[in-house]
Amino acid sequence: MTLEDSQQQAESLLRAAGILPVVTVDSVDQAKRLADALLGGGLTALELTLRTPVAIEALAALKRALPDIVIGAGTVLTPEQIRASTDAGADFLVTPGTPPALADALAQAPIPAVPGGATPSEFLALMARGFRVCKLFPASAVGGLAMLKGLAGPLSGLRLCPTGGIAEDNAAEFLAQPNVVCIGGSWMVPRAWLDAGAWDKVRESAARAAVLVAAARERAGG
Repeated sequence: MTLEDSQQQAESLLRAAGILPVVTVDSVDQAKRLADALLGGGLTALELTLRTPVAIEALAALKRALPDIVIGAGTVLTPEQIRASTDAGADFLVTPGTPPALADALAQAPIPAVPGGATPSEFLALMARGFRVCKLFPASAVGGLAMLKGLAGPLSGLRLCPTGGIAEDNAAEFLAQPNVVCIGGSWMVPRAWLDAGAWDKVRESAARAAVLVAAARERAGG
């Protein structure tokens, strides 16, 4: 698979998701209950961060138990994590930032990658390698909507998944930007709800997020 093909797949996966819950889990059981709640609310994809020791095991367990859910391995920092995520069944890879060596490894990965960046220079470097679907992180800290609008002109071929600081009350504004294919967020999976096992709250918040995605698609003409 060429990088061009891989990037087309990445864009398709993100567009289909619309909103990508960014999830950090402490156990396989927690991951399964959380994924069930998100699916129950109408969200069909998630980014599972590799920030806990159980993350790779949880990713593999989710793909076995819920094969229809699309899982991006997030916080990928090394080539070793690329291999582990791929072996566990991840559908795509996401990085918070992308130094040159990691960008080279992502370009050779057997599954689609969404490399992270925070500045025009970083995105230009990624585009020079053939990437055109990237993560803007941390989105709000680097300018949020103003940054997205500023990038749209000079980097017209770039499609972005802004993540970081986006909440339910401003998600629609981000989704409305023409260069945004998806947004990432954790407002529907706050740590307090996960610790308390408040899966009904997760499901209800996911359902509201799914409504935001449907409304954005309707505004864009499907």
